[in-house]
Amino acid sequence: MKILFLHRNFPAQFRHLAAYLGKDKGNQVFFLTNRKDSYNIPGVNKVLYGLHREPKQETHHYLRFTEESVLHGQGALRSALQLRKNGFIPDVIVGHSWGPVSFMKEVFPESKIIAHMEWFYNADNSDIDFICAPQVDTRAKTRYKNSHLLVDLYTCDRAITPTKWQLQQIPREFHGKISVIHEGIDTEFFRPDETAVFRWNNREFTKQDEVITYATRGMESYRGFPQFMEAVSEIQKRRPDCHVIIAGQDRICYGSRLPEGQTFKKLMLEKYNYDTDRLHFTGSLPYGEYLKLLQISSAHVYLTYPFVLSWSMLEAMSCGCTVLASSTPPVTEVIQDEANGLLFNFFKPEEIIERIDFILDNKRLLEHLKINARKTIANKYDLTKMLTKQVEFINSCILS
Repeated sequence: MKILFLHRNFPAQFRHLAAYLGKDKGNQVFFLTNRKDSYNIPGVNKVLYGLHREPKQETHHYLRFTEESVLHGQGALRSALQLRKNGFIPDVIVGHSWGPVSFMKEVFPESKIIAHMEWFYNADNSDIDFICAPQVDTRAKTRYKNSHLLVDLYTCDRAITPTKWQLQQIPREFHGKISVIHEGIDTEFFRPDETAVFRWNNREFTKQDEVITYATRGMESYRGFPQFMEAVSEIQKRRPDCHVIIAGQDRICYGSRLPEGQTFKKLMLEKYNYDTDRLHFTGSLPYGEYLKLLQISSAHVYLTYPFVLSWSMLEAMSCGCTVLASSTPPVTEVIQDEANGLLFNFFKPEEIIERIDFILDNKRLLEHLKINARKTIANKYDLTKMLTKQVEFINSCILS
């Protein structure tokens, strides 16, 4: 099989699938990306594309996201033309629908295209109106933000999205093209270990300690960082032996930016009082250390807007964590309250506090939550099962 992956980043959602296909010597695997780093995957030929220019500030603000996507599409187009000139014509193209896949039919009309649909923007019953009703200007901008997605949905032969919640965001007239298949969680790697030790700043933490964990790419409102930190300030007062460990970067990945020089971490540290000896910010952790952090967690807290579900929540469940999460649609697709985790109202930090108290005081009573959490991931999101489904989907697309 000849397969071409496309994504602005590398390897992103295609890390496991590209590696799996790259192991087969009978496959030719290329990966077009804009990410310029030294990371490589055996059996996967990484090809960089560049942008002709950056989006212009004077572009109408409804169109800046569209212009950015077109520029990525144009960059990928030029590199794809060179691939064809060098003799590589893929049987199938799997591309993240964020620009690079949009013009592939112009280069490879004979190839089947599978678009990975991560998020279709809606101003109603979604992330945009979660905090407050959007103004007309925001609604108009949101509508046009889907322009490149609509191009890809029209152009592609098939599409894939990771969850039912994400499928619900996409207009129904396209659902016949789309299959729900998650990227998969490596349950052999993300597994419980009662003997795990997490070391940080000359301290050692084990399952015997009271440790609240929170893992994030960015400390932002979309992932409920302000609500979590408000709860932490009270938890520390109630539980003098409890440590809070936060893994992630002090940045904003999703949602509106703050004024220059301001971050949500800085805002929260200024707003509330904390015992900084028991509040630990690790930054991004290597996978091995991140695994140990999840394995020693007493309670793992996850919050999200009605948006894309984070892998971190599923990884925590796979490690047998007691997961305490916001009762928002992406979460409730996976977690059933008091069956395989505990839920709380996103807007009520006091519920986080009460449920953490309950978890820490009733560890043995709640053992079934940890067992059922891992079973959920093993049954529905296991990487081996998901890779089988993804490859079957790709083969069926080629043969159709």
